[in-house]
Amino acid sequence: MLAYPIIERHRTSPVLSALALFLACGLALAISLDSARAQQPSPTAIATAKELLKVKGADTTWLSLVRGVIERAKVVLAQSNPMVLKDLNEVAAKLNADLSPRSGEILNDVAKLYTARFTEQELKDALAFYKSPLGRKLLVEEPKVLEQTMKDAQAWADKLSDEVIGKMRSEMRKRGHEI
Repeated sequence: MLAYPIIERHRTSPVLSALALFLACGLALAISLDSARAQQPSPTAIATAKELLKVKGADTTWLSLVRGVIERAKVVLAQSNPMVLKDLNEVAAKLNADLSPRSGEILNDVAKLYTARFTEQELKDALAFYKSPLGRKLLVEEPKVLEQTMKDAQAWADKLSDEVIGKMRSEMRKRGHEI
């Protein structure tokens, strides 16, 4: 978004954000499979990594991803026959109930990624930190800081973009081009 502020300025939906996170995690998983196979993490390390992810709220992100996939499928199918929307809503509700536990699959995969990158003790230390008052505060405040940072960075990039365009136009005028 920041690289091309002139082209388009928009907010990404939570479903798309969750999908992007899911795809990034999947790519990271695929890249790290060889190293993960080389050493199998202990059950304690995997459990600690899962708990760390849950404390950080990642499990709810994947649950919303499952719901988002179901909602998108419902929308696609409803476009082909809007008359069946009531039935699609009922099927989607059932699928949400049936498939929500599947979010645990990605939780397991990401936990294994963590165990490939961190020792069991490091995972325990990170978990202890995120359960501490400072860690809990970081979990609450960091998303707000990141959101404000993105807004500030976008405003800065927009201002810089305007400056760059002005300078380019000025230089192009000197070369006999009016743009």
